[in-house]
Parts: sequence; structure tokens; C-alpha cells
Amino acid sequence: MSRCTDPADEGANAAVATVLASDLLVVASPTYKGTYSGLLKTFLDRLGTGSLARGTAAVPILLGGAPNHQLAIDVHFTPLLYELGARVPIRGLFVLESEVPEFSKTAAAWAEAHAGALAAQSTD
Repeated sequence: MSRCTDPADEGANAAVATVLASDLLVVASPTYKGTYSGLLKTFLDRLGTGSLARGTAAVPILLGGAPNHQLAIDVHFTPLLYELGARVPIRGLFVLESEVPEFSKTAAAWAEAHAGALAAQSTD
């Protein structure tokens, strides 16, 4: 049984508490069948609708095997974060599996391009 499905699991409860106390979340998942993984969904199901509405900003990141999965960020992942009440101030990052060896460069360029919007989250 996944620890995420056990309501009494101390580790999963501690992770939920960390998420609920965060101002900025980076939520990452491999793309599975055109959307985020079931394990991430199982974990996020532990959060109540609107539970991040206190001002939490979220940045979605997906790893995918094919470019046609890139829209999963906008079509599936971002709406899930909105349902939880998070603000999604910038478009998420999609990374192809073939780009993983260069991920540090890709992530650095992406972060630099969005630094202003991300920095503004800490002052909101």
C-alpha cells in the first residue's frame, strides 16, 4: 500500500503539513498517459479543495517522453493546482526525457527568464 493512501502515515502527514505551510511550491511529475502521475495525484488528494488558497504560489514541472505531452501542464496540471487554491504565476516547465542530461542548463535559463515573477511571489 502506498504511504500516501494511509491517513495515519506520519511521513505523509508531515509532507502535507510542509506543503500547507509553504509559500512557493515546485510540483514536479513525470508525464504518465498525457498527464501527471497517479502517485502525485494520490498525494495531492490528501489536500482539501482550496487548502492552498492562503496565497501559496505553485510552479508545475513535467518530464515527458514526447513533445505532444507539453500541453498537459496547461490542460491538466495547472487546473489541479488551481483547484487546490494555489496561484500559478508563470507557465510551468516541460522537459523532455532526452533533455535530462542538459536539465541544469535548461532549468537555469528558465529560472532566469522567470526570476522577476518568481521573486514577486515572496513579496505578495
